Formats: sequence, structure tokens, C-alpha cells
Amino acid sequence: MPGEPSSSADAVRARQLRRMKVTATGLFVVAAVVFVAARSTTDGEAGQGWLGYVRAGAEAAMVGALADWFAVTALFRHPLRLPIPHTAIIKKRKDDIGRSLGEFVEGNFLTRELITERLDGVGVGRRVGAWLATPAHAERAAAAIGDAAGGVLEVLDDRDVQEAVGSAVERRLAATDVAPLLAKAVDVAVEGGHHQRLLDAAMRGVAGFLTDNRRVLRDRLDRESPWWVPESIDDRVFDKIFTAVQSFLADVTADPRHEVRRSVDERVAALAHRLRDDPALIAKCDEIKRELIAHHEVQAWIHSLWGEVKGSMLAAAGDPQSELRRRLADGIGRAGARLADDAELQAKIDGWIERLVVHVVDNYKSEVADLISSTVERWDADETSRRIELQVGRDLQFIRINGTVVGGLAGIAIHAIGSVL
Repeated sequence: MPGEPSSSADAVRARQLRRMKVTATGLFVVAAVVFVAARSTTDGEAGQGWLGYVRAGAEAAMVGALADWFAVTALFRHPLRLPIPHTAIIKKRKDDIGRSLGEFVEGNFLTRELITERLDGVGVGRRVGAWLATPAHAERAAAAIGDAAGGVLEVLDDRDVQEAVGSAVERRLAATDVAPLLAKAVDVAVEGGHHQRLLDAAMRGVAGFLTDNRRVLRDRLDRESPWWVPESIDDRVFDKIFTAVQSFLADVTADPRHEVRRSVDERVAALAHRLRDDPALIAKCDEIKRELIAHHEVQAWIHSLWGEVKGSMLAAAGDPQSELRRRLADGIGRAGARLADDAELQAKIDGWIERLVVHVVDNYKSEVADLISSTVERWDADETSRRIELQVGRDLQFIRINGTVVGGLAGIAIHAIGSVL
């Protein structure tokens, strides 16, 4: 509400202004009381002797106090609420003052020369580096970046981002040649001997499968064998075959130079070669890839990526103990330490900042002036006058005090000169 302090600072200024007004007015009252007392007291001839000096001084002090009260009050409002011309100057000239203030700031503060001169001695790069090198400051910067990232993620439209991310992933998968990747994977497996370990696992798996299903296999042989073959012969045949297969599997597993292993090596190498050079196999891989991408479960996974990524990023950005925040703080600290010690990097940072600030000043200083003037134009005239009075009114009350004192001294001096003449 107009007339009420808008902050604790304004409340303090209002109290100080009231005290100074009481002081200035009190001096006027003192001068008036002295004048009345001197006027009603006789001391020889009227106006003679020391009483004449007192009366003249008090009279001139009142005149000075009233004149300066009028001058100070006329800046902010109509004295005694009388519409005297050239009073309430700030209320009437508010818009002109705003334009003048904007032009003053533009012409005297937002200049290339002043900005460059000021930045040359600041050492922004060095100061920023020293600030960021402090662990507590690095954590604060990481927290600020995390909060900013979280805010950006929150305001994004999930549907649009999800569609964009899903489309990008799908296009990337569709553009990826699967066959060369598979060939590279086969090469890596061969170089590390992984295919042989896979073969060992397969041999052990088959051996275990045969052992676990020995009875099932024997029953199948019994059903397949002619009715006239004795069961004892079937048993011997089955045991012979079963033992031979198990021994073969054990031999392959135990002998790293077994013929089967060499055959596997050749076939795996041939597969890698075909994946690179066989058009039919390459086309088949691409066809399988397209079928997989088009599968509804794969599509659901692709379009769920953004939700998972967003949730993970929000959780990491908001958790001071998360790996993201710790790594970010460590990275900022290291960057700050390097910047604090590297004069060449400091010079680069200072140059970038100077060019950026100068560019902003050269291209947008008129917008700053317009912002000031348009902001002042939107202010309420009474409120503007009140706020300006809160800022400078206390000092202006000294004008009233000085006017009272100087007026009194001037009255005494004039009276003395008159008496001499």
C-alpha cells in the first residue's frame, strides 16, 4: 500500500526521516519562540541593544527555515496541499526523470571504454578459478547446476521429448549395419578365446544332459529296437554308444588341440568372413534387425527410455551423494584449480568475458535505458515521490536545519551592519 514501508530498510529510513523532520521543525519552533519572546520584551529603545540582535537573528532564522521547508517540500508534494506552480516536481516530472535517468545510465555507465577499463583490473578468470577450487564452492556450483538441470527436466514436455528420443534411437538402430558389428564381435571372441570357453561349456552341458537323461535315452532305444533283438544286446549297444559319446565329449573338453576345436576355429572364422562379405547373410541380418525393431516389446522399450533417463537424472541431480553430483563437483574443483594457476587460460577467460560484456553493452544498452524509463513510467506518482523521499529526504532535512542556522546568522550580521550604518 502506498505510504507504508515496503521493507525493513524502508521502515528504518522512514523512522530516520521522521526524526530529521522533527529536528528541523523543532529548530523553527525554537526560532519562533525566541522571536516572540524578544518581540514582547523591551530593552531600551525598540531594536536596540543585544535584544535587537536576538530578535533579528530569530526573525531571519524563521524566514530561512520556512523558505527551505518550502523548497524541500515542493520537490515531493504541494506545500500545505496548495496547487502552487512548480511544486510537487517529482510527481509531475516522474516520466521525464525516468527518461533522464535511463539516458544518464546509458551515456555514463554503459560505455565500451568504461566497461573495458573496469574489467581489465578485475581478473575475473583468476577469481572464478580460486572460488571454484574451494571444495565447498565447487559443491555449491554442482548443486546449482543440478538444480538447474532438474528444473529444465521438469518443465520439458515428456510426450514431445519421449517421441523425439524414441525416434532418434529408432533411426540410429535402423541405420546401424548389424553384420559388421557381429563380425567384429566374433573377431573379439576369437582373439580372447571366448569361443573355445563357450565350446567347453557346451561340451560339459551336453555331457550333463546325457547323464541326466540316460534312462530316457535307454527307453527310446528300447522302443526303436526290433522286437526280436534281445534286451541284453540293446543294453550292450546302448552302453557302448553312451560311453563313446561321453568319452568323445571328455576328449574334446580336455584337449585344447582337438580336431573339433580346430574345426570350430575354422567355422567361426568363416562366419566372420561371411558377415563382412556375404550379401545374402548381410541382408538376412538386416531383415532380422528390422523385425526386432518393429516388435511391439522393443518399441515399448524404445519409447520408455526417456522416462527412465529422466527419472535417473532427476534422482542424481537432487541427491548430494549421487555419483553424478560427486563427479560434477570434482570436475568443477579441478577446473577451478587449473584456472587459478594457469595465466594463459585466465587471459582467455578474461578476453571471452570482456568481448561478451562489450557486445551486450554495445547492442543492448539502449534497451537498458528503455527498461529504466518504462519502469519508472509504470510507477505510481505518489509512490515514486514517497520512495525517493525515503532515499534522500533525511539528507534534505539538513537543508532546512542549515537554512535556519544560516538565516539566523545572516539576520544578526545584517542587523549589525544596519546598526553600524
